[in-house]
Amino acid sequence: MIDAGLIDQIGRWIDQRAEAMGQDGPPPILGIAGSQGSGKSTLAKAVAERFGGASLSLDDVYLTKAERAAMAARVHPLFATRGPPGTHDLGLLNRLLDRLQAAGPDDLTPLPRFDKLADDRAPQADWPVVKGRPRIIVLEGWCLGATPQAEGDLVAPINALEARQDVGAEWRRAVNAALGQPYARLRGRLDALVFLKAPGFDVVLDWRCEQEAGLMGQDAVSPERRAALAVFIQHYERLSRHMMTGGVEADIIVALDRKRGVRSLEGGLGA
Repeated sequence: MIDAGLIDQIGRWIDQRAEAMGQDGPPPILGIAGSQGSGKSTLAKAVAERFGGASLSLDDVYLTKAERAAMAARVHPLFATRGPPGTHDLGLLNRLLDRLQAAGPDDLTPLPRFDKLADDRAPQADWPVVKGRPRIIVLEGWCLGATPQAEGDLVAPINALEARQDVGAEWRRAVNAALGQPYARLRGRLDALVFLKAPGFDVVLDWRCEQEAGLMGQDAVSPERRAALAVFIQHYERLSRHMMTGGVEADIIVALDRKRGVRSLEGGLGA
């Protein structure tokens, strides 16, 4: 999903920001949020390539497998699974954003990468490197801009995973607390946020299966793998549904259909 009108609007916004901040000012940070498989990476790369930017993913700063195992032992077992707020190294991400915004023409900035098939951070030798200061920094991540839920909304489990493995709601309360602090500060660093809104959570499994098949170089995943992914995305379900029903601070909401076509654009970008 690449909407020409949206790309053009982003280009005008970049020009306005550059005029307001001066050519030597720090590059703006554009966030792109949306459920798994919604097209965030495709849009981020398109914007970066067209406007001389750097494209980053929140997925690439997941805590390592060992760090998540330690968090699972310390806080709640469900934190062993990557994805929800609390499983990202936001310190690493903020240092990276600082470095890119202050980079000189000849500075080299390595961009972290996460190997989803290995479920661990890739070796630093495999990280791509950006030279100089990008014109724009595009950060895509599924939960960017998500707002905390009300305490009363956390009580009842939303799916089988929560009912069986988070009986006392400790995990979902810890995720919600993370949204209220470090992730809110990250949202504050974004100069604008685009939210790719799926038509409903029921399409996310199909999109996630397509995404994994692509990673594996296959046409489709096996029935067994689809069943495993159906369990995996339950870790994302609560917050995804919350964002789809208004729980996100976004400047533009892009409503998608089941094939990721754009049904409507709501909001806009200003300098």
